[in-house]
Parts: sequence; structure tokens; C-alpha cells
Amino acid sequence: MATVLFCPATFNLAETTRMIEVARALRDEHTPVFMGYEYDFVPLIRDAGFDYRPRTPVWTRRQRDQAMAFDQGRGIRTPFTTELVSARVDTERELIRELDAKAVVTGTNITSWISARAERVPLFYPVPLALTEPHVGQTRHLGLLPGDGRMTRWMDRVASSVLRTIYTKAPLAPRAFETVAKANGVEPLRTVSSLLNADHNLLTTMQWEIDGFELPANFERVGPIFAQLDRPLPPVVESLAEDSRPLVYLGLGSSASRKLALAAATALASLPVNVVAPIGHYLEPQDTLPDNVHVTDLLPAHKLGGLVDAAVLHGGQGTVQTACATGIPFVGMGLQPEQTWNVRVCERRGNAIAVSPRHVSTTRFTDAVRRILADPGYRLTARSVKAEFAAEDGAAASARLIEASVARAAGGA
Repeated sequence: MATVLFCPATFNLAETTRMIEVARALRDEHTPVFMGYEYDFVPLIRDAGFDYRPRTPVWTRRQRDQAMAFDQGRGIRTPFTTELVSARVDTERELIRELDAKAVVTGTNITSWISARAERVPLFYPVPLALTEPHVGQTRHLGLLPGDGRMTRWMDRVASSVLRTIYTKAPLAPRAFETVAKANGVEPLRTVSSLLNADHNLLTTMQWEIDGFELPANFERVGPIFAQLDRPLPPVVESLAEDSRPLVYLGLGSSASRKLALAAATALASLPVNVVAPIGHYLEPQDTLPDNVHVTDLLPAHKLGGLVDAAVLHGGQGTVQTACATGIPFVGMGLQPEQTWNVRVCERRGNAIAVSPRHVSTTRFTDAVRRILADPGYRLTARSVKAEFAAEDGAAASARLIEASVARAAGGA
């Protein structure tokens, strides 16, 4: 058995849980070991029974917010100083050697691009299609601007063209990555594309999401991967499901904000529904919500099928895929281009309605929730999508590709 090192950004819920699912699919054949810097979702890794190796330096809250904004295309300032990148690459290289890891699986822990290559270990990147090289290079409208009017569409096409040039050609990667890469004998990372292009890019999408795209040789579709937390649903969920009023799930992942959480919960409270909302991590002690909004800790959302009538989601791929896999129609509020794309794909499919987050306190949002609950067409399409998802196992497909790589390396040793 070989050791495979998993390097998620452990303050990102979807990324951490995505890697847990791949590690679960892999551990019968090999030994998964996790590492990370921030602590937010490390308990999920340990609860799943995996060895976790904490590393330093750790980011402050401000630094991680900067990194998330840079990753999502919402900012150009980053916490990636030469000192930090160098220290993280050093500690990652040390751990790869200590474990004799035969593969590295990463997410947005970008220093893995340098450390894995410096140690000549194949780098795997399970990733949504949106904002990858083939997506940016082959999509005329990336959804960078909200709205559907003719002028907005034209402006979005122009903005998408500009981003395409910047993404592939402009030297916008933080200078530290070029400096540290050179110091470690690795090809410099200068463009955004080079920061997000691994040896093996595993697209965690359905086939109908990539129809029409030509994939480069180092991209391969594996299928959906989403969290399946090993914990029971809180009793309040089943109790609310038995009530005569519809039950709505409010899921905002880890990339939303207190302001949006409060606004969405308040808007939903104005409707004749019950709401179950795992948004406690956004709230402060003085925050109070109406009686029909029930705040919980993180839920095993994959168990909500048949209990929840509709969902309101932030558009992260994990929450979107969970809704698809459980047959729950949803209203999606993409907070950045990748999330907007995830929602729009489902809207075109017919199991979702897209609403801009800036409309969450308006009737446009509440009307969308009413439509998703009242129109049986959304439920029928959601059930059809659920059947399609049942035939997919992105974690198992990822594990097979990693295993094949490890076997090839062993055969050539």
C-alpha cells in the first residue's frame, strides 16, 4: 500500500469534504494522510478516521479572506508573500519525503503545485469545470456580470474575453510563486492558468455540463463528488417535514457572509414555510431569527431527500450537487462566477432558478422560492436529475485514476 497525501484548504468546507470522499474511496487500496494549515473543518477529517498532520504557518482570518477572494476572482491582493510560500513549500516537501507519498491530491492549497513537482510526485486536482482552463478558454459568456438583458450579455461577453486573455497570458500570479518555484527547481508559475492546472485535473461534473467542451490531455471527467457526512439528521428536521407547511433548506456553505445569511433567513421567514438552516457559523450571539427559521449545525444534507421540498443555496458545487443527487429543486444565488455557472447549468436543465444575491431582500427572491415550490415541473426535473446522479461516483473514479498512477510509478521503479 502506498501513501497518498491530501492537501485541502481546510477552511473551505466543500473542498475538505470533497477530499474526504476521495480518500474514503481510496483507503482500501492505499493509505490516505491529510495535512492542512487552518483548523476550521479539520474535525470532519478526523471524524472520518483519517490521519491529519497540522502544518504551519497558519493564516489569519484576513489572510484567508484575501486568498478566497483571489481564488474566486473577486480580488487581486493575496497573502502569498515570498516568506509564507517558501515556508509552506518547505514543510510540504518535508512531509512528502517523510511519508514517502506516491501522489498528492490538492484543492486550492496552491503551494502544492510547487512542493509536489519539486518532489516529482504526481499532483491530482479534483475541481469543478467553472474557471478551469477549458472553461475560460472555450466559453463566450462566463457570467461575470449579473443579469440577462441584451446590454448585460454584450458586456459580459467583453468581460469574458478580457478575463480569457488575463487568465492565460497575463503574469498575474503572485510574484512569490515564481520566486519560490525557481528556488525549488520548478517551472515558474506566472499566470492564473498555471496556478490552477495540475498534472491530473479531475472534473467533478456531469457529462451534460461539459458537452461541447474539448478537454486538454491532463483533464478528465470523474463525476460529482459531494459531502456525505457520517452523522444523523437532527430530530427537528423530521419533525418539520411532518408539518403541513413546506420545508425549505437554506445552505450557504463556507463562502457566504453573515449579512447574506441573515437576509436570506429573514426573507424566507416572510413565506408560509418552515426553514432548516445550518448557518450558525455565520451568526453572532445577538442575532435572532423568526420562529419558522430553525438554525442547526452542519447537516448530512445528502439525507434530506424526501424530507425537504426545496432548497436555497449559495451555488457552491457541493451544495448544488447534493441537491441534484437528492432530487431537491432549488433557488441558487451564485456569489461569484464559478457558483453562478453551477446554478445556471441547473437552471438550463430545469431543476433550479437563478437569482442574484443582491435581490435576496426583494420580491424577486421570494417569488422565485414560491415558484420552485409551486411548479411541479421543477420537482419532476429534479427527480430526473437525481436518477442521473445515481449512476455516478466521482470519488470512486478519482480513486481509480490515482491508483493507476501509483501502479504505473511502482512498475517503472
